Amino acid sequence: MAGFRHRVPAFVDIAMVAYPSVTLLVDLSEGEGVVYENHGRHERGSVVVGLLPGDLRATGWGVGECLQIRLEPVAAAALFGASTELSGTVVALEDVWGRDAGQAEDRLRAAASWDERFTIAVDILGRLLGTYPPVDPQVAYAWRRTLTSRGRVRVDGLADEVGWSRKRLWSRFRSQLGITPKRAARLVRFDHAAHLLAAGHAASRVATESGYVDQSHLHREVTTFAGLTPTALAVAPWLAVDGVAWPASSPSRRVAKGGERVPDLR
Repeated sequence: MAGFRHRVPAFVDIAMVAYPSVTLLVDLSEGEGVVYENHGRHERGSVVVGLLPGDLRATGWGVGECLQIRLEPVAAAALFGASTELSGTVVALEDVWGRDAGQAEDRLRAAASWDERFTIAVDILGRLLGTYPPVDPQVAYAWRRTLTSRGRVRVDGLADEVGWSRKRLWSRFRSQLGITPKRAARLVRFDHAAHLLAAGHAASRVATESGYVDQSHLHREVTTFAGLTPTALAVAPWLAVDGVAWPASSPSRRVAKGGERVPDLR
């Protein structure tokens, strides 16, 4: 998780880039808060962003704070149930958690520091974990293998490793995580490529290191997942803060000083 603070009273319009997680965005701003626009739908305030959100923008006026929590789909399934209905969507947190959403916001907003907010968030998530049955161990293993291989794994090979047929793995993976194994591998591979681009690597090198056939293949995948060219993706504000807020996800491995991961969006 990471905290974000927008200090300047101006209009904010940020295109959000797909990430291999289910993301909670807890709006801790005073006033109207951020608006998320997705496929012609608008949600204001705290939201849950499913996998593959598509063209998603965050807009708003003024100053504000937001707690962003990235959940692996395996963990998200334990918090929200099967992720199928969340895939490709943005849903108000209140629609998912009911009254618990408002209570969580109140506790987090009243905290004296970001470290305290992180501790509160861990407590809230810990209490809610196990609300739904866990995913199959085979599905969890397949997801981890997809991540550690950076998306360069074949479905047939995964099925052999877990001792299932390809059809069964495909069906169980999709029903429990809301995405097919092949699509998951493409998303993870795209994410790795996106962070290489954001770290300043040339598109030709990124294509080779990420396992794409050629640079044209990389271009098509970036367009599919981000709606941008590789050049535009490399300077996307949504990725620009990842080296500080999410150092483990960035090839540059830049770590913020001082302990608190609270980038200022100026």
